[in-house]
Amino acid sequence: MTSKSIKPTSKDKPTSSADEAYSWNPEKMLDKLMTCEVKPVSNWVEIGLPKLVDDMIKNYQTYGGMDHLEGKDLPSKKIVIEVLEDLLTVIFPGYLGKTEITKSNVKYVIGNTLNSIQSRLMVEVDKSFKHICRKIKECPEDVCHAQAEIVVKELLEKIPEIRQVLGGDIEAAYGGDPAAVSAEEVILSYPCVLAITTYRIAHELYLRGVPLIPRIMSEHVHSLTGIDIHPGARIGKNFFIDHGTGVVIGETTEIGNNVKMYQGVTLGALSFPKDEKGHIIKGRKRHPTIGNNVVIYSGATLLGADAVIGDNVVIGGNVWITSPVPSNTRITISPPEQNIRKERNGH
Repeated sequence: MTSKSIKPTSKDKPTSSADEAYSWNPEKMLDKLMTCEVKPVSNWVEIGLPKLVDDMIKNYQTYGGMDHLEGKDLPSKKIVIEVLEDLLTVIFPGYLGKTEITKSNVKYVIGNTLNSIQSRLMVEVDKSFKHICRKIKECPEDVCHAQAEIVVKELLEKIPEIRQVLGGDIEAAYGGDPAAVSAEEVILSYPCVLAITTYRIAHELYLRGVPLIPRIMSEHVHSLTGIDIHPGARIGKNFFIDHGTGVVIGETTEIGNNVKMYQGVTLGALSFPKDEKGHIIKGRKRHPTIGNNVVIYSGATLLGADAVIGDNVVIGGNVWITSPVPSNTRITISPPEQNIRKERNGH
C-alpha cells in the first residue's frame, strides 16, 4: 500500500502572517530556501566576529553575576561528577564503574580508586572553601586546604556506614515493589538507588559545610532520574521512592525510618518569610517533617514546617497538606464524580 500525503486546505486551519513566516510545511520551507534574498556576509569573521567579541565583553560588564572570570576558586563540575561516579563504583563494586572488579583484584582497584578520589576531591573542596572564604575576607591559604583534607578524609571513612544504610534502602525497594525481581535489578536499574545514594554522599559534605559541591552532585543526579533531593534533607533508614519522577524533597525536610513514597510527591516550602528589605530569610525550618512507617502516594503535596506527619500514616494520592497529621491516620481525598453516558451511533 502506498501512502498518500494529504495537504491541509484553508478550511482545515486558518492561517496568519505568523503561520506563513514560521511554517514547517516542507514545500514552503524549500521555497523559502530557494528564494531567500538575504546573502551571507563574506567577511563576517574578519569584521563581524571582532565586533561580537567586544559586545560580549561589554555584556559581561553590564550584566554581571553570570560570569566568573577568575575561575580558579570554583570547583570543576566535570571533575565533581567524575568523582561521584568513582564513589558509586566503590559503593557498588562490580555493579557500577568501567573497571571490571573481581575478588582477585578488588583490593588493588578499590585502593587506587579511593586514592584518586581523595586527591581530586580534596582539590575541589579546597577551591569551594576558598571561593566562600574570599567573599568574606582574606584568609591564610593553608586553612582551606587543611579543612578540605579533613572533610574528604571523613567522607571516605564514612563509606562503610553509607553502604550499610544503603543496604536497607535497597532491601526496602526490593521488598516494597512487587515488580522487583532481584536486588541486582534494583541496584542496576532503579532510579531511586542512584538518587538516594548520591543524596547520602552529598549529605555528608553538606553537614561539613562544603559549598557548591553537594548541589552539583544532587542536581546532576536530579537531571538523570527526575528525583530532586536536597543534600540538606535528613532522611532515615530503609527509604524507598517508587518510580520517582517528579519527587521533590526540600532542604529542611526530615524523614523518619521505613518511609515509602511514589512519583510526583512534593515535600516543599509553603512560604518564604522576608526581612524588612524584602529579602528572603534563609536558614529557617520551612519543609515538612515525616514520621516513621509512612506511605505517601503519587501526586501528594506537603508544604511548610507545620506539615508534621506522625508515625504509621498513609497519605493518599493528590492530597494537599499544610498542617499536622496525627499518628495512625489515613488521609485521602474524595474521588471526583464521574459522569458516564452511552453515545449513540458511535459518537
